[in-house]
Amino acid sequence: MTLSGARVGFAAMLEQLAPSRAVALAERAEGAGFRGTMASDHFQPWLPRQANASFVWNVLSAVGVRTTGDLGPGALTPTFRWHPAMVAQASATLAAMYPGRHWLGLGSGDAISEHVTGEYWPEPHERISRLFEAIELIKKLFAASAAGRDVRHRGQYFKMESTRLWTMPAKPPPILVATSGPVTAHRAGKTVDGLITMNAPIERLALLLDRFNAGVRESGRRLEDADRILQLHLSWAATDEEAVANAVREWPNGAIGPVKSDVRSPFEFAQMGRLVGPDSFEGRVSISADPEVHRRVIQRCLDVGFDRVYLHNVGPNQEEWIDVFGRDVLPGLTG
Repeated sequence: MTLSGARVGFAAMLEQLAPSRAVALAERAEGAGFRGTMASDHFQPWLPRQANASFVWNVLSAVGVRTTGDLGPGALTPTFRWHPAMVAQASATLAAMYPGRHWLGLGSGDAISEHVTGEYWPEPHERISRLFEAIELIKKLFAASAAGRDVRHRGQYFKMESTRLWTMPAKPPPILVATSGPVTAHRAGKTVDGLITMNAPIERLALLLDRFNAGVRESGRRLEDADRILQLHLSWAATDEEAVANAVREWPNGAIGPVKSDVRSPFEFAQMGRLVGPDSFEGRVSISADPEVHRRVIQRCLDVGFDRVYLHNVGPNQEEWIDVFGRDVLPGLTG
């Protein structure tokens, strides 16, 4: 499946939003012209003040009832809290409930959510290897189940006895890999149906897309059949001062680099967040009270080659932001 319709969706950050509010905001966003919902998967929030971490599959199921657009987890980790077979079952069920709307976004994980099972937390290269083996297992399970066959798996990191998924959609959901690295982007292009990444300088985003596209070509697939998704963090408010304050107070983790993948506690993050100031977000989060500033940022991302951009406003002013962007930003986007 390739995503269709308007090219901007709503990012429901479940570490910030209570589940019922996330569902209501997704519905409001669709009414304002956003198409589709990306939801985050967390066992703990980044910061204590974010105060939420609801179960992503429950929320997506409810979003599916209240909206008509596409829906998926932005970067669910199928390798620590989850066995890949359970991820496959959850995803197949959601796709069966909402045909043609669900996509499965997978990532290599962050310790803040994945360490809770008490397993060893490996280095990045092993986390990535685990991710791609999990994807191999999920794809095998989707394919065999769709054909009415059992399948088993014996790999370096995962085992699965002979089984199948007994609830399957007519067509398995597409799998997308979340990454910010060109090597993994290239591997994703060769292996899965799409790429998900986050804010970065436009040159970096262009490099990731180039490497992903190269992988797609090497796999023998058509570029137009692959999905390229960007999750874009921004801070809009009625004044520039409020927009800056929201970013510093509500989303300092957006200014913290790769080290955040190894932090295990929201309280540790809160300590790190004390070092974050207004200048820390340069190139990471678009901050402005002017909708036109944000429109230009989104347009550049669409122009560089993304098929869909899911917007996350980091502040608590979600309803106002949705209404303003639906009126003043989305209609001005082209391509």
